[in-house]
Amino acid sequence: MKIKELLVNVQVEKITGDENIEISGMVYDSRQAKQGDLFICIDGFRYDGHNFIPKAVQNGVCAVVIEREVDEYIQGITYIRVKSSREAMASLAASFYNYPLDKLQLIGVTGTNGKTTTTYLIKSILEQAGLKTGLIGTIKNIIADKTLPATRTTPESLDLYQLYDKMLKEGITHVVMEVSSHALDLKRVKGMEFAAAVFTNITQDHLDYHKSIEEYLKAKCSLFKQLTDQGTAIINIDDNYSNQVIESASARVISYGINKKADLSAEDIQLSPKGASFLIRGRKNIPLSINLTGEFNVYNTLAAVGVAVAFDIDDDSIKRGLEGIPGVAGRFELINESQGFSVVVDYAHTPDGMENVLKTALEFVKGKIIVVFGCGGDRDEGKRPLMGKMAASYGDYAVLTSDNPRSEDPLTILAAVEKGVLDYDSETPYIVLPDRREAIFHAITRACANDMVIIFGKGHETYQIFKDKTISFDDREVAREAIKEKMADDKK
Repeated sequence: MKIKELLVNVQVEKITGDENIEISGMVYDSRQAKQGDLFICIDGFRYDGHNFIPKAVQNGVCAVVIEREVDEYIQGITYIRVKSSREAMASLAASFYNYPLDKLQLIGVTGTNGKTTTTYLIKSILEQAGLKTGLIGTIKNIIADKTLPATRTTPESLDLYQLYDKMLKEGITHVVMEVSSHALDLKRVKGMEFAAAVFTNITQDHLDYHKSIEEYLKAKCSLFKQLTDQGTAIINIDDNYSNQVIESASARVISYGINKKADLSAEDIQLSPKGASFLIRGRKNIPLSINLTGEFNVYNTLAAVGVAVAFDIDDDSIKRGLEGIPGVAGRFELINESQGFSVVVDYAHTPDGMENVLKTALEFVKGKIIVVFGCGGDRDEGKRPLMGKMAASYGDYAVLTSDNPRSEDPLTILAAVEKGVLDYDSETPYIVLPDRREAIFHAITRACANDMVIIFGKGHETYQIFKDKTISFDDREVAREAIKEKMADDKK
């Protein structure tokens, strides 16, 4: 495709060079550049793409998108200056892939907690209704029977359009995706219209980036301005910020909740370690018995049913879709090696997320609750003592450990978490073990019959990030090793 054809919907400030040259692909990472590509310079958190133009040219690019003047214009290369490279990238990608969203129904799910589980529930319902559905999210991206690794909750716009293009070629008609606040603020979904958008909740998270809860909410609300004229907003009416989200919606609204009057509600909720049963009331009246436990998963289920209502899906498909999900990786995932106590791995990494899981555990745990958790480095520091407080409030024993320290000193992070435990003035005993493997083994060694060990923070992740390295680490596998070792020792 010729450059001038790609620029139809891009606000160009200046072009230097030949705009009639053909490009064969687009990249924003100079390392991935190939002969005939267009290189889009993104000024990111760690690196500025403008500094890598020579490398991209060396790899064969014939054109470059910039948002500021550069020191040197390389001869034979076309330079396209725009106001925002990120916004331009979304438009360029849409053009290059021939506007795939014209043929796809896009469903977005945003909120602090519950995005991943809700997308899986929606996908299952849609597929039971005979709608071929793709998924884009935190754990992985799914295209028909293929799975692709996910590097972030919501990919960059260029990556998204590449996925949409692949999905169309596989005959997919509907796409359900997690939409993070970062993605909304960084224009990763710029210009994309949604047939449905779900709001799960807002609690403290990502304030290292957004600086205030108001800015965080503003980012979330922007998704609902991107609904099509016939689109539907599905909103958790019980959330404290639901009114602001409803006001931002540019389409019809379906509300869901448990405590307030809503279009969809849940009654007669019964929880167990292995699942939940309840009755959906309102626009749908369906008795359910699902393999996901916790009131928070009742909310996630209601959100998914809201999407089903938006697409006029029948009750049988909804019931089959919801009851057929065995679970979601790293979301209250039970680790079962036939031990006499429970072990749960959960992705919760916010105070609210922890509280939801711990409240659920209190519903049915007969013994003690042993909490293992840490906080990520280079992220919202304000939530660290709050998470410490949650562990002290609900746990019978707490093991403070490292999560993904990234560039920070793990001990500095743990000191902030420990402050929350101490400030709570609780008698809850705790120990600080920076080594996560040691922490998990310690917790499981202490567990007795009817206890529950809950390992928070990393869920499905299979790595741990330090300042100078990234290592393989899976909470689930380490937990299994610890359980087996404990069971072997107990037999001696």
